[in-house]
Amino acid sequence: MTTSDFSAFISRLDFAWITSFHIIYPPLTIGLAAMLFIAEWRWVATEDPGWYRLCRFFEKLFVVNFGAGVATGVTMEMAFGILYGPFSQAAGPFFGQVLGYETITAFMYEAGFIGLMLFGWGKISRGMHLFATFNVAFASALSAFWIMDANSWMQTPSGVELKDGVFQITDWTKAILNPDFLYAMPHMVVASIELSLCFVAAVSAWYVLGGRHVALFRRALLWSVLTLIVVAPLQIWLGDGLGRTVARDQPAALAAIEGHYDTLTPSGRPNTGWHVVAWPNAKGDGTAWAITIPHVLSLLETHSWNGTVPGLNDFPKDQHPPVVIPFYAFRAMVAVGGLLFLVALWAAWLAVRGRLSVARIASNRWFLRALIVSGFLPYLAIWTGWWTREIARQPWIVYGLMRTRDGVSNMSAATAIFWLVGFMLFELMVWGGAWYFFAKVIRRGPDMDSPIPAPGNESLGHLETNPEEAEDSGYVRPV
Repeated sequence: MTTSDFSAFISRLDFAWITSFHIIYPPLTIGLAAMLFIAEWRWVATEDPGWYRLCRFFEKLFVVNFGAGVATGVTMEMAFGILYGPFSQAAGPFFGQVLGYETITAFMYEAGFIGLMLFGWGKISRGMHLFATFNVAFASALSAFWIMDANSWMQTPSGVELKDGVFQITDWTKAILNPDFLYAMPHMVVASIELSLCFVAAVSAWYVLGGRHVALFRRALLWSVLTLIVVAPLQIWLGDGLGRTVARDQPAALAAIEGHYDTLTPSGRPNTGWHVVAWPNAKGDGTAWAITIPHVLSLLETHSWNGTVPGLNDFPKDQHPPVVIPFYAFRAMVAVGGLLFLVALWAAWLAVRGRLSVARIASNRWFLRALIVSGFLPYLAIWTGWWTREIARQPWIVYGLMRTRDGVSNMSAATAIFWLVGFMLFELMVWGGAWYFFAKVIRRGPDMDSPIPAPGNESLGHLETNPEEAEDSGYVRPV
């Protein structure tokens, strides 16, 4: 390996580290902002202070996560220029402008309303505060729109031509609404909602398991897990659509994800068995061993029994993506999706049997423990899904048009290592700080004593729990 190759490898490893840490924050920001809006809307509509208490509590966790996302996001954009200078220059006419749109139309938009959402309680009307919360949620989703659009364009570049080393825009509509984006964007948004549902359910289960504010958090838990019954299969369906898009537009990437090497068997029939587990052989032209289910790959990618799915050996060797990481990362993501759906069905079964009432919910200790574990599983799914997406695109930084090695900045090995160490320490510091404050907020619990803003910005006074009403709703009434 030459010094140039080593520097390029370190730069790629560095950016992989940066994006892997950053991507754990925006999805929770997107989903939790939407859930805060729904909780506040229910409070405004019903005058039920239980929704207010939940909204204020999870708002604190939202702020911690939002701050970590901003810190790591700014770092990631800085890393584009440092680690991928040639790519940033070549893709600037589209990629740079899209990131600029995200800053102007989403980040600054969100920043304008988040202050009202956090500090406007009791200072502005309920309707205006609800409007501010809605705009924070909307701006978070709009930010995801632009970021996913930029990344999707790297997967399926449309509406551009590479001329004199620069990607010139020929059709903005095609560039923005590129094929990958049409499924990748909703897939990421639903993943954000799924993560947030599991996060809220896990935190609520922890309180219920510990016997703290059971009535209040039973409500958040129940709404989260029952919504998951709809969201989990929706995510699976969107994932299937995205997979077929990859099969059509990035066939080499799909072949790597599935560990699929040979298109046809010796008999001339399509070889479309799906590998449950496998390992590539030493030559890299097949599997050394595999556990395979016949025809399933065809069913997944072509929705037919004997459809043709191109194998890796149909492509030049220098265009083969790595196989092991995307192969197993994809299966980990799918496994998490299936497990979350099973947890949602378990919750539905308990609800139908009346075992999620305030009086009985704490007795389902294994279910509550499963929910706590499920709070971490979506992070694993997002990580492995992102690794699958990015590694299977190799050796291209812009699929089919620009190789990654041509987009990496030319720097010495010492400089590359310096940036790697610096970014690693920064990301770990942010990650540690985020978890410290998450734990601090959760240990402290919700504020059940502060005045609740009333219509006209008047305080309702201190609150005490009404035992009869709290049985099912966690309702608290004014003294």
